[in-house]
Amino acid sequence: MARSDYVMWKLAPLVALVFEMIALASACGGEGHEKSAPTDVGKIAFTSRRDGDDDIYVMNADGSGQIDLSNNPAQDDFAAWSPDGSKVAFGSNRDGNWEIYVMNADGSGQIRMTNSPGLDCEPAWSPDGSRIAFSSDRGGNSQIYVINADGLGLTRLTDSPEPENDFRPAWSPDGKRIAFVKVNTMTLDKEIYVMSADGTEPRNISSDAAADSMPAWSPDGSKIAFDSTRTGNLDIYLMNADGTGLTNLTNTPVGEEQPAWSPDGSKIAFSHQEGDIYVMNADGSGRTRLADSPTWDRNAVWSPAP
Repeated sequence: MARSDYVMWKLAPLVALVFEMIALASACGGEGHEKSAPTDVGKIAFTSRRDGDDDIYVMNADGSGQIDLSNNPAQDDFAAWSPDGSKVAFGSNRDGNWEIYVMNADGSGQIRMTNSPGLDCEPAWSPDGSRIAFSSDRGGNSQIYVINADGLGLTRLTDSPEPENDFRPAWSPDGKRIAFVKVNTMTLDKEIYVMSADGTEPRNISSDAAADSMPAWSPDGSKIAFDSTRTGNLDIYLMNADGTGLTNLTNTPVGEEQPAWSPDGSKIAFSHQEGDIYVMNADGSGRTRLADSPTWDRNAVWSPAP
């Protein structure tokens, strides 16, 4: 099945590509991986279907203390921590279509931030906590938008013509740039772009025929981790923020995707296509499985340092 119901509904022409990626995955019990102790800084929010529907969960950086934060019968996905770690933004279809919600870090105080007939999802907080970027198809095809942290001041940042769709925004640590994924729904090409925080000067930094997606800035802003099908299945890659210096961190026959940096930059959490969440050192060594439920766990994101 697709990695996210949201992506299926939002980008229907990409469903075939998603199925192709997942078909390449095979069962893997995790034996034989080098072990290393994960950093003990912060917590990791993630999406899990272990209770029958997608909810936002949180766990300690060593995989312990896994609890359901959103705890709603609808689909909740794409968690994003506020810079001070006090809140979590996420997407949910609990009101009939996908909107952006925010809750306290303990799951309380869940409030809706957007109200659109389109599909609003994939939130990303600005480093100063004042704004939330997200993807939305409220205008037809998917674009990157931004709102103030109180839900006001909606601004569209990208204006890509069909068949292009822009999604998965990721703010640079200095707040000056936003990385995002541009998908051509005719060719199924997926590229990583970086633009100024006001939406100007978009630039393709991946430039490859493979599907490149899920950009994640390193805490110092010098590098971007992402997933790509360059080897025929999904692997986690690392490149400099200008697109140079490409390195394959995982290089395994089973798909691995959705990287997320630890706040100290020493570790990267990621989703394994067998449905579990792993963590590794930033150089690709020391793989450790953190979340191992019978169903899908995905979209891990590390909280800021306390």
